Amino acid sequence: MTAEQLDHLADKAIRCEAPTRAEALTVLSESFELLDVIAAGARVRREFFGRRVKLNTIVNMKSGLCPEDCGYCSQRLGSASEVLKYSWITPAKAAEVANQAVQAGAKRVCLVASGRGPGDRDIRRIEDTIAAITEDNPQVEVCVCLGLLAEGQAERLAAAGAHAYSHNLNTSEARYADICSTHTFDDRVDTLRRATTAGLSPCSGAIFGMGESDDDIVDLAVALRELDPDSVPVNFLIPFDGTPLGDRWDLTPDRCLRILALFRFYFPDVEVRLAGGREIHLRSLQPLALHLANSMFLGDYLTSEGQPGADDRQMIADAGFLVEGVEDQTLPAARHDLVAIRRRGAGTALPANA
Repeated sequence: MTAEQLDHLADKAIRCEAPTRAEALTVLSESFELLDVIAAGARVRREFFGRRVKLNTIVNMKSGLCPEDCGYCSQRLGSASEVLKYSWITPAKAAEVANQAVQAGAKRVCLVASGRGPGDRDIRRIEDTIAAITEDNPQVEVCVCLGLLAEGQAERLAAAGAHAYSHNLNTSEARYADICSTHTFDDRVDTLRRATTAGLSPCSGAIFGMGESDDDIVDLAVALRELDPDSVPVNFLIPFDGTPLGDRWDLTPDRCLRILALFRFYFPDVEVRLAGGREIHLRSLQPLALHLANSMFLGDYLTSEGQPGADDRQMIADAGFLVEGVEDQTLPAARHDLVAIRRRGAGTALPANA
């Protein structure tokens, strides 16, 4: 395959055009040299986000004891993983954790709680927590991740000051039942649409390394693009002992980087976030991922520890990138030049573009 083909793919992405299926599958294959793929994706990343890296942090509001059976999750029903298990932390404690991360450079705080979905009391807890966090850090983005939403709950979160709602699709629709039996792919799509309709910024991504094929990866990217998210977290499976997927160590740094590049081509002007599992699967090649992703989690994850925040910030600086400040706009300005008003076909004297 030629460098000109990758240039064409990058040019399409800069015009916000999706790859064809054949192009997407070629990126995931070894038809192109990895560094050439990264270079093409990096050109798209620079076009929309320059050299900025947005930092995010997770606050695990309630850990473990989940009734859902997602096979990848250490908090799942029946998990034998020795992760922390606790009920809801107080708004004050959440605000304390969030403030530490904000002082370290985090621009977004993600409030996450295990469970199928929130009850009325849980929504009240989150409302109080948002108030506690924003009292000292009014500029911070608060993202909420509570599972499946019922009618009216997204509107309450938006009214409380939440900026975004996160709910990953995780894998393709065709194989969703292989990783979870207690809810469906459509349930997840429904929740994301509820959040979007309520005015919350939609955040939805995936977990890779669960045995998915190249076609599954492309199917998932297409499904996510149809939902038009503002941010797309790219997770790599953390194979916890005591979970059904605890013995899967399928990923290589090469595979992870090709997936990140593909998602940059599918989501050129969207926040693509380097998320869980980056340390154990990308290892020494983490800095290369910054040429594709414009956002990353700082510090620890839900039930596993990440590398120290000081190391993350040093990695960003060493790779020639800058931490995005609160005064910086993450998403690019509206591309009105891409909107073409129809001037032909029905209602005109000109032939349709058929």
